[in-house]
Amino acid sequence: MSYPAGGSPEPGDHAASGPGLLARVRDRRLVGAPSRAQVIAYGASSFPSSLLSQTFSAFVVYFYVEHLGVSAGWVAGAMVAHGILNAVLNPLVGAVSDRRRTRWGRRVPWIGLGIVPLVVAFSLVWMPPPFGPTGLVAWFLVVVAVYDVAYVAVVLNISALFPEVFRTTAERARGNSPRQIFGLVGMILGTAGAPLLYGTIGWTWMAVALGVVSLGFFVWSLAGMVERPVDEAAVREREAGVGLRDQLRYTFANRAFVTYVLGSLLLQSTTSVVLAAVPFYVRYVVGGAEADATFLLAPIFVAAVPSILGWSWVVRRVGPRTAMLWVIAVYGLATTLYLLPTTVLGAALAGLAVGVGVAGLMQVLEVALAQVIDDDERRTGLRREGMYFGANGFVVRGSVIVQAVLVAAVLGASGYVEGAASSVVQPESVATGVRLLLGAVPVGLAVLAFGCFWLYPLRGRGDGDGEVPVAEAIADAAASPTASDPLPR
Repeated sequence: MSYPAGGSPEPGDHAASGPGLLARVRDRRLVGAPSRAQVIAYGASSFPSSLLSQTFSAFVVYFYVEHLGVSAGWVAGAMVAHGILNAVLNPLVGAVSDRRRTRWGRRVPWIGLGIVPLVVAFSLVWMPPPFGPTGLVAWFLVVVAVYDVAYVAVVLNISALFPEVFRTTAERARGNSPRQIFGLVGMILGTAGAPLLYGTIGWTWMAVALGVVSLGFFVWSLAGMVERPVDEAAVREREAGVGLRDQLRYTFANRAFVTYVLGSLLLQSTTSVVLAAVPFYVRYVVGGAEADATFLLAPIFVAAVPSILGWSWVVRRVGPRTAMLWVIAVYGLATTLYLLPTTVLGAALAGLAVGVGVAGLMQVLEVALAQVIDDDERRTGLRREGMYFGANGFVVRGSVIVQAVLVAAVLGASGYVEGAASSVVQPESVATGVRLLLGAVPVGLAVLAFGCFWLYPLRGRGDGDGEVPVAEAIADAAASPTASDPLPR
């Protein structure tokens, strides 16, 4: 519920403004550093976010095609629509979240109101009525649209709270560690736990079980969703005065953001290529069974969990930009190890090194984006976390396209025969192509990402210690809005 600029409640809201529990929750504001309990609670939100998204992305096509018998082409079309809607929603929801301030805050209302629809929509994806193929596709489109809207509303606003809850690089590095660890656990369980559930209790009860667990974690995480006090009367009108078009125009004119988001796109494309290439690598390079893909992926996650804590220390010592350059170097060099193994065990050991780099990406990317947002506030006088996380979400969806193009190009150039039966022997060039896909293509993407972050202009540790060189600051100031004029010129 929103209120006039003066902050007075509407008629009939007197009970809500009393000293009851609801009013105390509504009026919570964070001053100073968050407590340990708030840090852990906020981080817990990544577990259900990752659990739901990983389960959905990994198994929804299999469920509708193999279990329900829907045409693979129709499901593919529905998934394309899902991807487009998700990409478009990110900047739209981010812009609206930035401009709409209520007595409950800007982010918390979206999170609180979106949790139940998100969990219910996710569960309904796996509980279709007994429709025919056309009806099932229609059901999928409608339910997944609700899921997309709720997921973006909840997860984007949780992410947008990150730079607000944690205000210094040291706080962000420490606060991001439990968040990423929770996310990794959710990712692992979404990949390995879902088959165990649907194989023993069925798809419907799997959906119910995951929905109930996710709801419990989301409710717990609300204890860490606390916004900071602001002079609402002073900023409300200026926030509302920046329309979506101006938001987008200024965001993508921000040099720090452009170099960041291009580097982020390249790095996430690298990870997508690695994950997509693993099944081919197992079969055609190291000669393992399809199930051995698990033994290549598991070491990545195992190594990533403790490495997150190590990268947290690095970020606090050297700052986001330098830490990111180190991460890219480690990640790029680690992927070259896939050029060497001839056995599943050797490839699994290479995965341990890759996991160290993956942990660095998870730890540093959001800390760097928070630094971009801080710099934007110094230039505009506005906190625009929603727009920046939304624009970032829109761009990095392109990693799926980059992955598809690169995988198809390398396999095609190597002579790979699509859909070949297991009795058909692929050309020897396929093994070489797949080995390069996993051990050389990621290096090329990492080199380009290194160049982006080398040009990233925020050079300090992110605590206001002169991130932008004076000459660049003067040049940017001439083309950027000021605190008294938030609109781009």
